[in-house]
Amino acid sequence: MRWIFLIFLVITFSACEADHSSSESHTGQTEQFQVQATTISRPRLPLVPDRPIRNVILVIADGTGISQISSGQLNTVGEDGNLYLQTMPVTGMVKTHAFDNLITDSAAGATAYSCGIKTNNGVIGQDPEERKCTTITELAIQKGMATGLVATSTITHATPASFASHVKSRKLEAEIASQFLDSGVDVFLGGGREFFIPQTKEASKRDDNRDLMQEFAGAGYRIVETASELKASEHGKLLGLFSIGGMGTSESEPTLQEMTQKALDIVSENDSGFFLMVEASQIDWAGHRNDIAYMLREVDALDQTMASILEFAANDGETLVILTADHETGGLTLTEHQKDSNRIETSWASTHHTGTPILLSAYGPHAMQFSGWWDNTEVGRKVASLMGFEPFPVVEN
Repeated sequence: MRWIFLIFLVITFSACEADHSSSESHTGQTEQFQVQATTISRPRLPLVPDRPIRNVILVIADGTGISQISSGQLNTVGEDGNLYLQTMPVTGMVKTHAFDNLITDSAAGATAYSCGIKTNNGVIGQDPEERKCTTITELAIQKGMATGLVATSTITHATPASFASHVKSRKLEAEIASQFLDSGVDVFLGGGREFFIPQTKEASKRDDNRDLMQEFAGAGYRIVETASELKASEHGKLLGLFSIGGMGTSESEPTLQEMTQKALDIVSENDSGFFLMVEASQIDWAGHRNDIAYMLREVDALDQTMASILEFAANDGETLVILTADHETGGLTLTEHQKDSNRIETSWASTHHTGTPILLSAYGPHAMQFSGWWDNTEVGRKVASLMGFEPFPVVEN
């Protein structure tokens, strides 16, 4: 019996080692990137005197943790430089857990911002009992404000969907697209034509013959599909679908900055103010792939977009800008500096979301209210309060 027990221990130990080795093959992946030798310094933006807020721009950098931002800084503006987003004067931290899991996904994370409530992973605009919660976007529309959603994913993806639809599963993107038609949102810009075209067309992911692009046109939206069409588009309701699925790097597609600038041009014409949500979607996708080069490109795209947003807010004086994330993806760390080549070694801990707190930055009137540690639901509630939306949260019976 003793020998059987010893053999059992050896087998068990070997199995544990094999599992550990297998785990190591999926985590701890190291990559390097070049540190920018020339420092680009930008002055910190000043605090803005508190006054009534007319506009809110909420930027969600999906999957972005502090290491993603630090990597972007080192690669783009050098060790002593500042990204545009790093010039925002107020910083805080956000705790991100979902109702049913300490590791949130984008659906539960975005619903915390849009509705001010905790919900289960995968749920869009509903509480854990599948009761509809009223979003900040919907309250802005009720108040006569302009609204817009911008993303580099499909526009029906979890984050933008959470601001203008209500479904029990983020996978129901065709249903989300249908709900967008009746949402009252003025501007939709992103990818995802596959959920707006009838099933008879190639690459469609609908299971019916509704042509939502035609239905949007019939509802008064101008439809654009390329960067040149976006640039030429005039003011008014706008649906931009620039790729079949998530956006890529095609020259025919607009950048996140170009989409955001067009959205600002349109929604800022409303005398009652606006609410605009902008998602830098693909920092998350780079984290899932453990692809540092991809991640750095997306952080730079985010920062160029922040340059336009912060310039608008500085000139306007009545706009609150909030930058945060729904969660961190990949467990990115900076591990070693090779001084001879001025390169940084990075390591990924995971190909999934992590539960680490994420950054919160603010600029504009009442920005100081976002300093400190907050639950993600509290961020949504603060935004609603500053916009004069009471009561909030609102969950339908």
